[in-house]
Amino acid sequence: MSARSVIRHETWTLEPDHEPDAEPTTYAMQCAVDDETSPASEDFNEPQKWVLEHCGRNPSHRTYREIITRPWRTWRDA
Repeated sequence: MSARSVIRHETWTLEPDHEPDAEPTTYAMQCAVDDETSPASEDFNEPQKWVLEHCGRNPSHRTYREIITRPWRTWRDA
């Protein structure tokens, strides 16, 4: 008896997950100077408030990165 391989090409779809049970999209901000990061929040106002407080304590820290965590899902087309 010999081994046999089967290769099948399938089409997959990828999109943001908006299902009711999907994880929430969260936002955070990271200081580009010292890499300190705000807590993640579903409300962007929280990370924005953190940036303003952080730059108030560190006036030379003027550049930041936005970190968005967005759930995605895939499925195989029939």
